[in-house]
Amino acid sequence: MSKLIVSPAQTPGTDGSVVSITPESAGWTYVGFEVLRLQKGQSVSRPTADKEVCLVLLSGMANVSAAGQSWRGIGRRMSIFERIPPYSVYVPNDQTYAIEALTDAEIAVCSAPGHGRHEARLIAPDQVVTEVRGSGSMERLVHNILPEQQPADSLLVVEVFTPSGHWSSYPPHKHDRDALPEESLLEETYYFRVDPGQGYAVQRVYTDDRELDETLIVKDGESVLVPRGYHPVAAPPGYDVYYLNVMAGPKRTWKFHNDPEHAWIVQPRT
Repeated sequence: MSKLIVSPAQTPGTDGSVVSITPESAGWTYVGFEVLRLQKGQSVSRPTADKEVCLVLLSGMANVSAAGQSWRGIGRRMSIFERIPPYSVYVPNDQTYAIEALTDAEIAVCSAPGHGRHEARLIAPDQVVTEVRGSGSMERLVHNILPEQQPADSLLVVEVFTPSGHWSSYPPHKHDRDALPEESLLEETYYFRVDPGQGYAVQRVYTDDRELDETLIVKDGESVLVPRGYHPVAAPPGYDVYYLNVMAGPKRTWKFHNDPEHAWIVQPRT
């Protein structure tokens, strides 16, 4: 299997963890990502240490507390593929958060370096900016959970629903150079879910010089590391594809560069 793919554990850990990506395990600097699958009534408590954290309730309902605040009974979708925006909770560094699952729940723990500049807060569904991006077979639904317009130190978090037979993260784009205003350097993880679950997504990760050039078959529940390069995604006919993106880098802005060979696809026709 490709070193860029992280498969979930067959059995959750005692804390519900099924996916764990750290900067050390990924071989990079900024992004951490974890998935917790909690059973009804199960609780977990964690310190954030030097990281800021965004807890995304992918499915199920929970009580969440952090930094002296609490939010009870949050969560609205029982399945990711209900396609409605999730509840999330932002927690700054040097704090502790606690989660109590009120139903079986799947929760993403997105992390990156924190600098204590922001307060813990609930990100309710009506605060999530929803957009349809692309057209035709490039059309997909985007939920901007923690975009750069909202306060955080490092994290950028977004989820995308790509319909059966469509392409996403397309035209191929990259963000691996600290060269603003043209391009920002952002590490990125993709967490995939597929409906029906026996399906798969296809993702290519490649650089201009092809030093990195991999075409990945990604199954339900797997994650992909994007340390650099272009990274388009395809949803095969018959299967809808969801992914949660976590990005972070030295500057908190998303400025991407399209592959020049394919940029014509979105250029105005003359």
